[in-house]
Parts: sequence; structure tokens; C-alpha cells
Amino acid sequence: MRHINRHLATVPLLFLLLLTSSSLQAGPAPWYLWRSKIDGQYACSQTPLGPGWEQDRGPYKDSRCEKPLLAK
Repeated sequence: MRHINRHLATVPLLFLLLLTSSSLQAGPAPWYLWRSKIDGQYACSQTPLGPGWEQDRGPYKDSRCEKPLLAK
């Protein structure tokens, strides 16, 4: 019985460790400048806008695609 209690006591500790380690790696998604294949207009987005758009420049760290995101 002691053996089982000792293992159960480590479960919350392991959960806390997993939770903190994953949050340390998380960060905001980068922004990219997308160009329309139809009329050449530009849009700034974190995700692809669809088949009519192609990624033109990026990554950026702001929603206006003005501040380049420097590589680590």
C-alpha cells in the first residue's frame, strides 16, 4: 500500500511540471503578409487566407506586418 501512495503523490507534481514546461515554449503566432492572386492586394494574417492568396513576406511580430520578427 505504501508503494501505491508514493506513486500517487508524484502525479500532481508531474502534472504541474508538464503544465509549466509547455507554457514556457508557447508564444504568439507570427504574422505574414499575404498577396491576392487575383488583384495583387495585400493582407496581414497569422493563418492562410485561402487558395486565392499566397504568402508574400514575413514573419512579423505585429498585426500590421510592420515589425519583422527576428529569428532566434
